[in-house]
Amino acid sequence: MGKFFEALANVFRIPDLRKRVLFTLGLLAVYRLGAQVPIPGVDAIKFEEFVSRNAGSFFGFLDLFSGGQFSRLTVFALGIMPYITASIVLQLLTVVVPTLEKLQKEGELGRRKITQWTRYLTIALATTQSLFIATALQGQGDFVLNPGFGFVMLTILTLTTGTAFIMWLGEQITERGVGNGMSLIIFAGIVAGLPSAAYNIWTNTFVTRVWGPFHMIVILIFMVLVVAFIVLVERGERRIPVQYAKRVVGRRMLGGQSTHMPLKVNAGGVIPVIFASSLLAFPMTFMQIPAVANNKWISGLFTSIRSGEPLYIVLYVALIIFFSFFYVSIIFNPNEAADNMRKYGGFIPGIRPGKNTADYMNRILTKITVVGGSYLAALSLIPEIMIGGVKLQHLPPAAFGNWIDANFPRWLLDGLGVTFVFGGTSLLIVVGVAMDFVNQVEAQLIMRHYEGFTPRTGRIRGRRSASA
Repeated sequence: MGKFFEALANVFRIPDLRKRVLFTLGLLAVYRLGAQVPIPGVDAIKFEEFVSRNAGSFFGFLDLFSGGQFSRLTVFALGIMPYITASIVLQLLTVVVPTLEKLQKEGELGRRKITQWTRYLTIALATTQSLFIATALQGQGDFVLNPGFGFVMLTILTLTTGTAFIMWLGEQITERGVGNGMSLIIFAGIVAGLPSAAYNIWTNTFVTRVWGPFHMIVILIFMVLVVAFIVLVERGERRIPVQYAKRVVGRRMLGGQSTHMPLKVNAGGVIPVIFASSLLAFPMTFMQIPAVANNKWISGLFTSIRSGEPLYIVLYVALIIFFSFFYVSIIFNPNEAADNMRKYGGFIPGIRPGKNTADYMNRILTKITVVGGSYLAALSLIPEIMIGGVKLQHLPPAAFGNWIDANFPRWLLDGLGVTFVFGGTSLLIVVGVAMDFVNQVEAQLIMRHYEGFTPRTGRIRGRRSASA
């Protein structure tokens, strides 16, 4: 632990790195300060109660990625979701639109053009979502103090400007700070709820005594094990050995070295979980429409895919695995990788170049994607079960459901009521972003001749010092 703090002290000994870290922390503080400013003309207390009652809908999904700001209707209520959606949409379009595919291959200039289009699409999505929110606020309940055209326009302007400002903050952190700015903003919003989660555990254990001390210790140990499991899988990769043949260029002999191609177990990150959660959140959002709620068949169907229901769990797992394959097929093309390898004289030992190499990589990618998708599904379901349980008693027929209700343990059917700490998506984001931040800080330290967060911390001897 002492060596860890020594490595942490090295971060602040380097002027440039210290400036980057403080710049990042300063902009995150600005983000958290803006998170306390509510939009005008809305009864925030009533709306927060409304969102808490509909946590399984799309409102709860937005509240997660805004760090609880959507339920409080602050100026940053939309959070970074419009930017994430725009980025994903453009990434998907690069596969089917030749112009975008060409831009992506043009290097830095093409990426800047795609980034500019992402900004425009973010503003368009934020404006559309703001219009929807302003209209919904006026149409349901008595949330709006002074409804009318002026309220709608003011809400659109406030929320869209807030999203644009968050986007600017994220880009500034990425460019002048440390780490991915957008990910760090999501991280800051989620971590802000950690004190309240710790307080809830304390209250349930020592005040209301819903849990015993042993119960709390088991939960904390389980949380540590889940975090360790996430770190293990997120660092996991399948390394395909690659050998490059020797070739003569002029008077120089090039190639002949052995290397490897790393394929991550969870190449899609949290994207499959986001896609699956957002799709399953939409039906519960439509339940707020009176025509849908009053239709017995539609409302019954939507209720059966509510969070915790058996059908919801089956669809959730299926969608996560499907989107894992879908996203990996977009970001990695085995045929293109095999062609590039052959162009530079590379080959996989024991595999013929060309189609055989592509098929070999495709088989490996399929196997590890199954493992990665199953890992994401398990990571997302364990928190769901601990929070609200699995409503197996709702399975037909009624006699079978009653038997399950009478004989199965209540913690499995009703959950433990643990909030936030075990949110699968949030926990994956927090651990993943923290690992990425540490890796980038360590890279900065090593680049400046310091060892990072490793057992041997200290100054690395360079060539001059070694020869001296």
